[in-house]
Amino acid sequence: MERIHLVISGDVHGVGFRFTAIEIGRDLGLTGWVRNNHDGNVEIVAEGEKDKLDNLVIWAKKGPAMARVDNLKVEWQKATGEFKYFEVNYQ
Repeated sequence: MERIHLVISGDVHGVGFRFTAIEIGRDLGLTGWVRNNHDGNVEIVAEGEKDKLDNLVIWAKKGPAMARVDNLKVEWQKATGEFKYFEVNYQ
């Protein structure tokens, strides 16, 4: 088990990024959360098997069809096991 912290910038609000990320994360069997930040970025924290997290990163580089991803910051971390589900974090 590993943990990843992603910060995605670009045209990523109002384009279904969070809800598509939820579908992808759940399909991959990940736990964690996704949220829209007030600075216009989308942030994802996810835990799971490395290959599944790699697939999430590949998806996040382009996002859903209506999104435009300009930058993707990826930080690998040690898993904590604190999450039960993959869900939207409304702050």
